[in-house]
Amino acid sequence: MKRSTASPRRKTRAMLEWGHGVLCKERSVRYAFIDHHKYEFSITSMCKILDIKPSSYYDWTKRDISTQQIHRNHCELLVKAAHSETKERYGYQRLHAHLSEQGHDVSKYMVRSIKEEHDIKCRRHKRFKVTTDSDHNKRVYPNLLKQQFGVNRPNCAWVSDITYIWTDEGWLYLAGVKDLYTKELVGYAIDKRMKADLVCRALNKAIKDKRPSQGLIVHSDRGSQYCSDDYRTIISKYGFKGSMSAKGNCYDNAPIESFWGVLKNELVYHHNYTTRFEAINSIIKYIEFYYNEERLAKHCFAATQGESYARVERGFSKIEV
Repeated sequence: MKRSTASPRRKTRAMLEWGHGVLCKERSVRYAFIDHHKYEFSITSMCKILDIKPSSYYDWTKRDISTQQIHRNHCELLVKAAHSETKERYGYQRLHAHLSEQGHDVSKYMVRSIKEEHDIKCRRHKRFKVTTDSDHNKRVYPNLLKQQFGVNRPNCAWVSDITYIWTDEGWLYLAGVKDLYTKELVGYAIDKRMKADLVCRALNKAIKDKRPSQGLIVHSDRGSQYCSDDYRTIISKYGFKGSMSAKGNCYDNAPIESFWGVLKNELVYHHNYTTRFEAINSIIKYIEFYYNEERLAKHCFAATQGESYARVERGFSKIEV
């Protein structure tokens, strides 16, 4: 195999990018990294970047290491790199799928074994749960879903809710609408105020993008925003069926609660947002280009990336911060 013919500056930059995540790993992993990339980069340069003596690397290559152990060392390197690339979000099954998509031959058993041996775990945080205000005298819809979340087609039943995201500038409120069939977040709105307009904008976005038929069930909790006259007007205007959870029962709205957990564990808890705009930008990218497009590939009926960009631009123009 020939060495790369790229310019020295470009090769150095690539080496720094590739080696950054390996520098803090144990020596065997760094040795394996050097051996795997020895035809792309200078061994001396890699040793310098990874804080390894060239003589130590060459001693390692002369050791009587079995083919099986060499393969495992290489797999350890791949698993740890993939774990870092996916921001410590994936369990062993999704990590195996991620590696397979990249063309790496690492078995599901090997991925699980390496994660257990090296205590590689997904990032988890305690959920800071705040519920909407359901202590009011406004009219509520009956519970039509009754925790029956299995539907047989898109735009048959949607679930909706509001969650809270902290920034250094204060709280942000995210209203979401999720399709029970596709699992896609079909509508959302973000604002620094939690008023009825927030849930109305989220629902209107979903209606505009998905154009559902009459009879669609739109479920939510009993929060005052969902009991507002403006929200009920939208439900009535399009011939939808309003549905609401029993008072104080989060299990009646479990699918959207589950999405909030995914969003926070995979994105929000990995950032300390300094501004609301930074958080909004991050959340929109996650929803549009990761969750709806990649994470839900098996169920995805989303638009093309160009159309997604257009939706993002329209979304930014309506956000007040």
